[in-house]
Amino acid sequence: MQRKIAIPVDVNGRLDGHFGHCKFFSLVQTEGNKVLASVKVQPPPHEPGVLPAWLAQQGVSDVIAGGMGQRAIELFQAAGVNVFVGAPQLEEDVLIERFLKEELVLTANYCDH
Repeated sequence: MQRKIAIPVDVNGRLDGHFGHCKFFSLVQTEGNKVLASVKVQPPPHEPGVLPAWLAQQGVSDVIAGGMGQRAIELFQAAGVNVFVGAPQLEEDVLIERFLKEELVLTANYCDH
């Protein structure tokens, strides 16, 4: 099964704790437990509701984030995109590896708005 996973990252490729204001998104194409391709893209300027629509248009099937507002979660769900919040601030390759092996430990959504 192919998936396209989006992770908000900083300039060093580490999970950015604030989904809506990240510098980049790492878009990772996978099949089964293998990474097929990965690219960093700059998101459009932050506006409420823009990022869920934009990532859905990019073909994203899953989002891994630290924290995310409830409205963004609802917009992703309406677009058929799975959302995983509470991810630790690790490098994107570590997050992807753990996610694909179903070993990624998620905590509470730490976004409060």
